[in-house]
Amino acid sequence: MADAVNLARGEVALKIDDVDLVLAGTMNGLAAVSAALQCKSLSDLWQRLAGVEVGATMAAIQFLTIKGDKAAALNKIQLRHFADCSVAFNDLISAHLDEAGEKGNESAATEAKTEAAKT
Repeated sequence: MADAVNLARGEVALKIDDVDLVLAGTMNGLAAVSAALQCKSLSDLWQRLAGVEVGATMAAIQFLTIKGDKAAALNKIQLRHFADCSVAFNDLISAHLDEAGEKGNESAATEAKTEAAKT
């Protein structure tokens, strides 16, 4: 039985054979994936996850899994699972991009407008 996911927190479900996982794009998890892959930027990290690069996929399952047996999933994963991984990673990334686009950095934007009005 699949664990429930909290879409409001950007959690996504991923099934590798009979192993149900819940992944989340936590800052600690993303930092660990980024470090493992030696990414130069957040854009680089997300591009590698969205493209389901083999190393990125393995690292993402290792570091972004918050529920489920990630060791069992890593032992069972095959190339045929990568389409599902792609969907999960893109949903995870989209959840954070949508949230950032809606909220943005309002205090910085307000401050920039105030400073521009002074000049």
